[in-house]
Amino acid sequence: MKTNIYLRALKIEDASTSYKWRNIPEIWKYTKFRPKEPISAEIEEKWLLNCYKKDNECRRAICLRDTHEYIGNVQIVDIENSKGVFHLFIGNKSYWGKGIGKDATSQILKIGFNELRLEMISLEVHTYNTAALHIYKKFGFTECSENEDFIEMALSRSAYNSITTSTSSLVTET
Repeated sequence: MKTNIYLRALKIEDASTSYKWRNIPEIWKYTKFRPKEPISAEIEEKWLLNCYKKDNECRRAICLRDTHEYIGNVQIVDIENSKGVFHLFIGNKSYWGKGIGKDATSQILKIGFNELRLEMISLEVHTYNTAALHIYKKFGFTECSENEDFIEMALSRSAYNSITTSTSSLVTET
């Protein structure tokens, strides 16, 4: 199935868009990583430059295939010992509920398991983020632990391969 998005490396120019998203509380309501103060374009640019220095992260911009508009980020960070931590956000709220999260998840998992050769990818999802929970379970993520606000989930390479082989609708072409 051809997807309407593609992933690309983050560019320094992306900071001029993403800093605006960081100042919209609704975008961060289901995350642990809320900005504690307003974020300027300069702060975002410094943050992005710092990300470029890290070799244990795979950060990608989510872009629309037709217009190349940058609409969010997806990443695997804290990569160590063949394990990484998944994060996703759609910063442009116009694209919420349109399947972008599923497509971006599919594409970054493919990178994580096939290119980065990871054995395990974990994530934390807010207990009220039912749409995300549904997507992650479809991809084979299983619950590891839960506290009052977040569920920790993990996906092994073997579970990913099993799910994607039997359910080709989860794997999107890039």
